[in-house]
Amino acid sequence: MTIGKLARETGTTVETIRYYEQVGLIAAPARTNGNYRAFRPADLERLRFIRRTRDLGFSLDEVRALLDMAIERDRDCGEVDELAKRHLNAIDQKIADLVALRRDLASVIARCAGGTVADCQILQTFLPRLPGKSGPGTAS
Repeated sequence: MTIGKLARETGTTVETIRYYEQVGLIAAPARTNGNYRAFRPADLERLRFIRRTRDLGFSLDEVRALLDMAIERDRDCGEVDELAKRHLNAIDQKIADLVALRRDLASVIARCAGGTVADCQILQTFLPRLPGKSGPGTAS
């Protein structure tokens, strides 16, 4: 299978496949007489696995660890479970951070009373508060 067909089959770009090859997530495939990459069905399955885990937000190091664990079919899956739980906890923390960010921004927007840019409470909130200054963004 050519790299273009592999890309189409997995919804991945050719550049991404080359990058995964460069960083060792995918083994360098055999080459045809015309020096084209010749991927095997196993490469397609591996790339589908990589694509799905990346879609779920796993880092390249986490994907590499999951791939290494997946090779040992008789291995206890406790490490896989722990890695997935750590990733889920990181997602939960990001969600909490985004909720707080949303709350803060909504509060700033709610204080907007209209008027001119010079009086804009949203912009005033974004200006740095310098020590010893009489107000945000104002000189003493």
